Amino acid sequence: MIHVYFGNGKGKTTAALGLLLRASGCGLKCVLVQFLKDWNSGELVALAELPNVTVLRGKASGHSFTKDMTEEQLAATRDIHNENLKSAIEAVSGGGLLVLDELLDAVRLNLLNEQTLRALLDAVPENLEVVITGHGEVDWITDRADYVTEMVKRRHPYDKGVTARRGVEF
Repeated sequence: MIHVYFGNGKGKTTAALGLLLRASGCGLKCVLVQFLKDWNSGELVALAELPNVTVLRGKASGHSFTKDMTEEQLAATRDIHNENLKSAIEAVSGGGLLVLDELLDAVRLNLLNEQTLRALLDAVPENLEVVITGHGEVDWITDRADYVTEMVKRRHPYDKGVTARRGVEF
């Protein structure tokens, strides 16, 4: 089945990783692909300890935000994302859990081959759960989803100038 967690509220990646933790604890093969992320976060340390979890991530280095990237960096990021998606699909061909973190944003920014993604979502095997997160909804993806959860921000410390805190936001 396909799960989608989207919106501007906190908790999309946390919910996805909670499901990954549950699946891993039940012995399922788990693959996490983080699009548009290349900084270290606390969950990576914990995930590295789990024997049946693979993490694929990255973008062109040099800038935190895609709006600051050159065309060459955007192209390199697109290549990284496409390769990671392809590798992830191969890795879970026998089933398990595939988490595509921030995929909705990568699609909206045209930093991913949509044909590869559409092929996956149009033919998800019975023994595979696919979890997708991101800020903005992508209609053709949510139309295919079995679970759709919108995370709505009502209040966040960032609005008061509090930056992300290690162990809580990353």
